Amino acid sequence: MTTAYSETPTERVPGRAWTVRITGHSDRSATVSCSTPACRMPARSKDLAALRAFAARHAAAHARAATVRPHAWCHCGSQGCAAHPDTTAHCAGAVLLILRHDATVGRVWSVEEVCETCAPLLAHATVLARAATPRRRPAPPAAPVPAVRPSVPGGFSAPATGPTEAESRTAPARRSRRAPQRTRRRRSGRAR
Repeated sequence: MTTAYSETPTERVPGRAWTVRITGHSDRSATVSCSTPACRMPARSKDLAALRAFAARHAAAHARAATVRPHAWCHCGSQGCAAHPDTTAHCAGAVLLILRHDATVGRVWSVEEVCETCAPLLAHATVLARAATPRRRPAPPAAPVPAVRPSVPGGFSAPATGPTEAESRTAPARRSRRAPQRTRRRRSGRAR
């Protein structure tokens, strides 16, 4: 029975890195190597320009094939941030895919998954891709609430048309409980 490893999106996984390196030899020839053992490399050659072009294309192919994982740890941080020892930083932020290559030396190309904090601190780094943020599922639309007609005690329902909302907020005029007083008129000139 074979058990397949399944990666859940909430588990943190180590950041990946691919390194393509040109190594020179004493007879003025060179070889190209890749950190991925399954990659096929050209034979040892004295054509250094062709080997550099191949190494650059090979690193770019790793970058195109890689999908940046949003739940990856920073590869730089897993190495103790040795690539930027003068700057103390705590790994944080989104995961980025970067290419590190010093054109003046031109012998090493590194494609790495690093965090947003470490990426600007790394010398000769170019950001190639950013991890896609997980999309939140939209909330399902709320079911419409059916209009309930107010009921009157006794099982009768209120009429469909009633006072408007503004009218129902105003209180009806109050009537006094006292009986109206009759005014008595005095007649002038008559005695009582």
